[in-house]
Amino acid sequence: MVAAPFALAITDKLTPEAVAAELGKAIRPPVIWLHFQDCTGCTETLLRPSHPDLGDLILNVISLEYHETLMAGSGRQAEQALTEAMQKYSGKYVCVVEGSIPTKDNGIYMKLAGRPAMEVLEDVGGKAAAIIAMGSCASWGGIPSADPAPTGAVGVANLLPNKPIVDLPGCPPNPYTLLGVVLQFAAYGTLPELDHERRPKFAYDRDIHEHCPRRAHFDAGRFVKQFGDEGHREGWCLYEMGCKGPDTHAGCSTRHFNEIPDVWPIGIGAPCIGCTEKNIAFRVPMFKVIQIHTTAEPPTTYAPIIAHQGKVSPIAAGVVGLAAGALAGAGYVASRKFSNVPDDESIPGSTAPKDSGNTPGGPGKDSASNR
Repeated sequence: MVAAPFALAITDKLTPEAVAAELGKAIRPPVIWLHFQDCTGCTETLLRPSHPDLGDLILNVISLEYHETLMAGSGRQAEQALTEAMQKYSGKYVCVVEGSIPTKDNGIYMKLAGRPAMEVLEDVGGKAAAIIAMGSCASWGGIPSADPAPTGAVGVANLLPNKPIVDLPGCPPNPYTLLGVVLQFAAYGTLPELDHERRPKFAYDRDIHEHCPRRAHFDAGRFVKQFGDEGHREGWCLYEMGCKGPDTHAGCSTRHFNEIPDVWPIGIGAPCIGCTEKNIAFRVPMFKVIQIHTTAEPPTTYAPIIAHQGKVSPIAAGVVGLAAGALAGAGYVASRKFSNVPDDESIPGSTAPKDSGNTPGGPGKDSASNR
């Protein structure tokens, strides 16, 4: 497993002052946060962390220059703040994008201040030092890109393929993943190591199945068959209910939401829907059982917990008896050949006379010599 960047450890500090001390003399990075086709769920998830919390984050750790949901200004004032931030910090700010970008019909399905979202992204994202695509929508299109995708929704990388982009897919992603990326950039000016889909390896290098608390039930062949059945109440594996955990790369099974144990889909008894995977989420039906493409496979080498008890038929008993008799007869015949002494009485079934008085070397000979 790839180690988390040092910045994620900063989130263990208890106070904003401790976070600031860890960052040293690093300048608070300016952040411009854009909203496109979204539900604002990725912003909502930022209300949950406490190390640092949202207030400490935007007042002491970063410099939030523009965010349509959190900023006080609106309309002309908001647009003026955006323009001034872009001019002042050109080439230095981090652009966080939330939501997908509609491209069909020249992007007419979403406009900001009269400009299509495509144009706004090209303008703001093009002048950024780095871009963080927050959530599945910004990463690869998310729900708006599901068939039939009426707006032609796509992710940031589809429109700005040559910019340094970090994708944080999830619906929503864990807020601490964002904090880890932002704080590393704030301290070192670098981005974490990414996988082939631009996801930070420290959060997406393993599938959920590897660390799922229900993995033991999977290995033992204990599966929920119906919501509310005994297995569901006992916390058995949800794979047969359509859980996409074996094919979903995310850290949900080890870092839960709201800083409360078991607050994540599987923890509350719902199957994983694969929200971080662009080939699964919002494309494969939620309760459809998927074919496993990783090293995890349903168990075939372990004995079942409860074995099926069958009955022995009279015919089978007769066949077994016949076989046993044949083996006994063969053993008797073979035993007659296991001695080199003729008429060896120690061989089972021997019929040689025990004392005839005429056997050479036997008792009769001894009696004659005595006379």
